[in-house]
Amino acid sequence: MATKPAPRLKTPIDLKSNATKAVADALNAIMADTFALYMKTKNFHWHVSGPHFRDYHLMFDEQAAELLASTDEIAERVRKIGGNTLRSIGDIGKKQTIADNDAEYVSPDDMLIELHTDTLHTIKAMRAAHEVCDEHDDVASASLLENFIDAAEKRAWFLFETARRGEPSGH
Repeated sequence: MATKPAPRLKTPIDLKSNATKAVADALNAIMADTFALYMKTKNFHWHVSGPHFRDYHLMFDEQAAELLASTDEIAERVRKIGGNTLRSIGDIGKKQTIADNDAEYVSPDDMLIELHTDTLHTIKAMRAAHEVCDEHDDVASASLLENFIDAAEKRAWFLFETARRGEPSGH
């Protein structure tokens, strides 16, 4: 007696296909910006100079490592819900909203300000992606984003405090 083949799954989990697309699109946009911010952070890590070289060089490297590590978690979440991830540098370029910085020289102060601004931009985008997850009851993706928001807020805080140069906090 021949057995009937198992039906193909539409998604590997119980999210509806419209949820999979919406969440995957939101996460892929976050991933594209994370790669762009990673590359900019490494660029600044490689090219920073001046009296605070060692501190900035190490901080930028730590932050870049966090960013790169998060891309794998985002991509795996997209795959877990049945979506497709970014496939190339060109794909990243099409989806990123963070501007590249190809300047031959960027002052250390401007590096701090630019990375802080871009990090705040990614936090805002992650909060918007969290709303998409909430709309589709995707608590796992929302939870992942909550952890990434917390980590990004810490990076923004370090950049902000480093750029302040000991100015009073106003408290």
